[in-house]
Amino acid sequence: MSPADDLADLATIYRDLHAHPELAFAEHRTAGIVAERLEALGYETTTGVGGTGVVGVLRNGPGPTALLRADMDGLPVLEETGLDYRSTATGIGADGVETPVMHACGHDVHVTCLLGAAATLAAERDTWSGTVQLVFQPAEEVGGGAQSMIDDGLFDRFGRPDVVLGQHVGPLPAGLLGLRRGPAFAGADMLHIVLHGRGGHGSRPETCVDPVVMAAATVLRLQTVVSREVAGGESAVVTVGSLHSGNAGNVIPERAEMRVSVRSYDPDVRERLMTSIERIVRAEAAASGAPQEPEVTLKESFPVLINDHDAGARTIAGWDRDLGAGLTIDPGAVTGSEDVGMLATAAGVPLVYWLLGGADPAAFAGVSDREGLQRVVRDLPSNHSAQFAPVIEPTLGTGVKALVSAARTWLPVEGRG
Repeated sequence: MSPADDLADLATIYRDLHAHPELAFAEHRTAGIVAERLEALGYETTTGVGGTGVVGVLRNGPGPTALLRADMDGLPVLEETGLDYRSTATGIGADGVETPVMHACGHDVHVTCLLGAAATLAAERDTWSGTVQLVFQPAEEVGGGAQSMIDDGLFDRFGRPDVVLGQHVGPLPAGLLGLRRGPAFAGADMLHIVLHGRGGHGSRPETCVDPVVMAAATVLRLQTVVSREVAGGESAVVTVGSLHSGNAGNVIPERAEMRVSVRSYDPDVRERLMTSIERIVRAEAAASGAPQEPEVTLKESFPVLINDHDAGARTIAGWDRDLGAGLTIDPGAVTGSEDVGMLATAAGVPLVYWLLGGADPAAFAGVSDREGLQRVVRDLPSNHSAQFAPVIEPTLGTGVKALVSAARTWLPVEGRG
């Protein structure tokens, strides 16, 4: 096929994946599409790794091994983009309740780009030497996918790579890449908090302990953790993303449940955040006269994502050579989190993980510095938004080229690199 035909094929794959998202560890349709494509390209393909993960291996003579990773799962979000290929899919959430599902974080872009890179690397084997190891990972959004593949013998079964490479689409201008060397994505902890009250009739609050008021006070007090207990030069985020209590206006419920996201880059800051949150939760419960202690449970945890300095510089040099100089920026530290670093840590190899611009470049017209870029980004729908919708091109084309260039940089043939 011509390059134009290749891009049209990728766009078709992308629209299909976007319209059919699947939740964590339920990516059966997506995994089937991936496996079929990889097998047709000649990759040694294995499904069911770590649940619904897919691994494709292509050996092309002597040399190192480069692992390229894409995540596959969607989010429990009702899509509001208005696109003609928008998702109307539903799935069963971890709580057993049916929920709308959307690729609100761009994992459909990640899968499509890696399939495009797989096709290019298979067709142009004279441009690299070594082994390509493609990892299509489940369940990134719940923090269990990378570890599940590791626990399923990823490196024992398929070999240990020399580098882990990957990308994440975001609201940067499409056509640009963003790579931060050193600590690049925040570590994350997801807490589930249960506050216990004493239920009763809404007309007789004096006979009850109201968990709604207890939860409201707790939410407000948690806002002081970062503003009053974290130094100005340190970075942290505490977000209460879910709060549920009761089902009727005239009934004081028995309990309230909260889900809290905690982001940090430094182990000492993380420890302070976790200690402060638990102290506040228990103190507010005591102040309300709760009949029993609250429950604070750590549900998910991502380590800080750290890009290797030298490996990052080497990869950027490859992009300058293959894609053109000036397309890579330092986006600063990202407060979002990723579990791809677990793959590199488990393998004991460098990690290079970058941002792929997915926003319409027209929105950035006239912007010439990072401050201006950040101002525009703040006004655009971000990852996890019901309106998040990367433009198809040049997002996919740039994403494929970035992956292929990175792989070739780490799998050079004689006279190249």
